[in-house]
Amino acid sequence: MVGVFLGICYNAKCQEKTQPKVGLITIADGWASNSVNAVVFRKNSLVTYRDTQFAAFYNQDKYVVLAKRRSGSHNWTIKQTPYKGNTTDAHNSISIMIDGLGYLHMAWDHHNTQLKYCRSVTPGSLELTDKIRMIGDAEQQISYPEFFKMADGKLLFLYRNGASGRGNLVMNKYDPETQGWTRLFDNLISGEGARSAYWQAFIDSKGTIHISWVWRESADVASNHDMAYAKSSDGGLTWQKTNGEQYQLPITAVSAEYAARIPQRSELINQTSMSADNNGNPYIATYWREVDSEIPQFHIIYFDGKNWNSKNLGFRTTPFSLSGIGTKSIPISRPQVMVKGTGKNVSGLMIFRDIERNESVSAVVIEKLKKKKWTIVDLGNSSVGSWEPSFDTELWREKGILNLFVQKVAQVDGEGNANIEPQPVQVLDWRP
Repeated sequence: MVGVFLGICYNAKCQEKTQPKVGLITIADGWASNSVNAVVFRKNSLVTYRDTQFAAFYNQDKYVVLAKRRSGSHNWTIKQTPYKGNTTDAHNSISIMIDGLGYLHMAWDHHNTQLKYCRSVTPGSLELTDKIRMIGDAEQQISYPEFFKMADGKLLFLYRNGASGRGNLVMNKYDPETQGWTRLFDNLISGEGARSAYWQAFIDSKGTIHISWVWRESADVASNHDMAYAKSSDGGLTWQKTNGEQYQLPITAVSAEYAARIPQRSELINQTSMSADNNGNPYIATYWREVDSEIPQFHIIYFDGKNWNSKNLGFRTTPFSLSGIGTKSIPISRPQVMVKGTGKNVSGLMIFRDIERNESVSAVVIEKLKKKKWTIVDLGNSSVGSWEPSFDTELWREKGILNLFVQKVAQVDGEGNANIEPQPVQVLDWRP
């Protein structure tokens, strides 16, 4: 168990006090010499199906390890799979999801590389099939694979086809009944050979698919700019703007709707997270530096039903610069956001890590976003190094229980490796 310490933040002024404890359950030791097990864009690191939770991570020998437990139990069944990954590249994370019939799907070890995908041999099993192709086309240069489960049990699979600065967003759909994949789009969001879209996606309670993204003009992260948006209410077949206008596909830099205009070299990060309120209005968490400031701050960009808005949470005091190629060593993590409620009563959580808070697992608890009233909660005393938050999206969606994948990891700037001992892979259980 780890202690929780609460700092009330209102207009960037804080006061500390003690809160109840949260649970911390260890699975096993895992690779920790870089952040490949603990990057924010893992969809998912943890996933619950009915009464069973599944986890995936790389061990010190670079093998993919799967684990499962009954919900609430501390006892894990652990299996080293026959599959390995290039763990020296922090892009090459593992993504898992469970379909509507209980089969586990896994994609791993991708950074401009051939598709690596398989699924469990039976529902609930940790035994995996041989590698399987999905469509067979546009599967040679894959990065950032992500699974999303729809209400009918079907899956979406999103990935970038092509290199940084010249990639396109591909979307596939899986039907558990036929055990087959179909291609929805070869090129939903096109960089037109000049740029890439770095996205985050979310499926809300009404089944609407939301995607937002920054554009990057080159491999240099400093070329990130703007925040664009699209949604689909028919399972990904057609896409619209917030005003209902239909997109002509593929979406490009000229045709995109913009939730926020953010210049290049603003320390704008890519691949963060988004959510939606009970009315289906989107909320995006990210960070960047305002023009008149040297300090990158966390922001919540949201649509209120009429207009796009941006809230600068404004509690950080330390400047830093974001530029260069490869995985960066950054004093803060990319954030995860969860939202509930409607209208003036929208509340939410933003999970993050910041060197200003001892690199611990922290959360902004937003009581009422429009009133600028929020609280910062540190979910423990210990540093988690270069960790970024990923969580069990299905458990949160169905029961409102937050299970975070937590591991202390190190990240040397520019895809370096720290060569440290394996560290415990853990699940942090919090019921806010």
